[in-house]
Amino acid sequence: MPLHSLTPLSDHSVLGLWQLREPAQALLQVLPERYAAIQPTGRDQTRSTQWLAGRVLAHEVLREFCTTSVILVNDANGRPFFEQLPAFAVSLSHSGQWVSCMIATRGHVGTDVELVRDKAQKLAPRFLSEAERADAGDETAKHSLYWSAKETIYKLYSRRGLVFKEHILLDPFKLREAGVLTGHLLLENSRSKHQIHYQRLTPDYVLTYAYCEMVMW
Repeated sequence: MPLHSLTPLSDHSVLGLWQLREPAQALLQVLPERYAAIQPTGRDQTRSTQWLAGRVLAHEVLREFCTTSVILVNDANGRPFFEQLPAFAVSLSHSGQWVSCMIATRGHVGTDVELVRDKAQKLAPRFLSEAERADAGDETAKHSLYWSAKETIYKLYSRRGLVFKEHILLDPFKLREAGVLTGHLLLENSRSKHQIHYQRLTPDYVLTYAYCEMVMW
């Protein structure tokens, strides 16, 4: 099975990466039986395979903390969580051949992986502020990274209703192979600053992730 890496980020959090190569049936066979019944229907084969790979990866990451028998489900906001370990924070993302999963025994987590493509650049007026658009310029990869970082903060907050262009803002940055971005979550009654780590997994994919140990909202 192509588990790419398991990276401890703190004493309480681990990031896992999976490079998807196997068919859906091979993934389903290594999961607890209940997943066959709760697998979403109406999806194309690629998305179904990604969904299964996310669950396989989540169980791999969880083994870094415990061997409890669990099932990963989603709450009313779409946030994944383990039914038997509700205090654990979980974030999942998949795009193309890459799947990421971040788990923490406390606090909040967020991760996102994106295929670098011009879609983010075309949608930039919807999710980037004027300052962010100016900073992104004509760089397709930078637009994708802006989108990914905002998705990570959105997942970190884990509630609906955020407007990316207004409530999640990023400081200007120089695009590198890996680095740290500074993001700001601007809520009605609070403001918080977050460090979002990023990597260029390949020239065609970007990964972002963040961990917040303290409750800040």
